[in-house]
Amino acid sequence: MPEKTADGHFVVIDGRRWRATDPAIPEDDASRLRKWLMAARRDVGAALKAEDPEAERAARDRVQAAKTALGERGPAWWEATDDERRERWSAGVEQAAAEGH
Repeated sequence: MPEKTADGHFVVIDGRRWRATDPAIPEDDASRLRKWLMAARRDVGAALKAEDPEAERAARDRVQAAKTALGERGPAWWEATDDERRERWSAGVEQAAAEGH
């Protein structure tokens, strides 16, 4: 388990701070979003290997969407209302489901 900052907003990996996943996300939803993120990351690698810039851009956009849904990018989850947080991750779960994840 990575070390967290005292406020819980960041994890520290190899001395570098990264924004933590929003802890309010129910585990079922967080799991679905992480699977979507990992699939998008694999797609980035495949697109790079195939030298397909359009597929790479699409995959990177999915990585961004998944990380935003998890609260790791975009507006800080700790500054949002509970409703805003729920809307953020619910939209991501819907997008992941629409893509079959």
